[in-house]
Amino acid sequence: MNTLTRRGFVVAGAAALGGCANGAITGSASQIDANVDDALTRMYASIPGSRAAAQDAAALLVMPSVTKGGLFIGGSYGEGALRIGNATVDYFSVASASLGWQIGGQQYSHVLFFMTPEALRDFRISDGWQIGVDAEVVVEDEGGAVGLSSTTSNRPVIAVVFGNRGLIVGASLAGAKYSRLVR
Repeated sequence: MNTLTRRGFVVAGAAALGGCANGAITGSASQIDANVDDALTRMYASIPGSRAAAQDAAALLVMPSVTKGGLFIGGSYGEGALRIGNATVDYFSVASASLGWQIGGQQYSHVLFFMTPEALRDFRISDGWQIGVDAEVVVEDEGGAVGLSSTTSNRPVIAVVFGNRGLIVGASLAGAKYSRLVR
């Protein structure tokens, strides 16, 4: 009986992620900004009400491509930008780890809408911010029936997950940690 070595684990993880990787996981500031622009265009086209919600938000944190993979032990990583108005003011990474029955890889995009100046301030001054009970998470399903409206939520932070690609069913932001990047 063969045991799974570290090399075997890395090869299996790379193969799982290879099916959904697009090279947008890490990049320079200009690459991240271009990926953010693309993700916003896709979100506005696929999530009804997202453009109006973005105009009402104090800021948006856009993670254009988060890659998640696992073989019993899993993790995810992505990089994006915090935008106030149409201007990038900071770059952030998001990372998470998980343990449990899982195998495969997935990529998705997500945007955090900071609906109040206080929520934005708390995010910006924290060291390693995590989504908490004050966030509402909206996940685009296969039918694309999800949308945002003024009655969708009165939460200070709304997270929209969209563009799922890959082999792991569903996308979760639970346990995701956001950290500032220097670019």
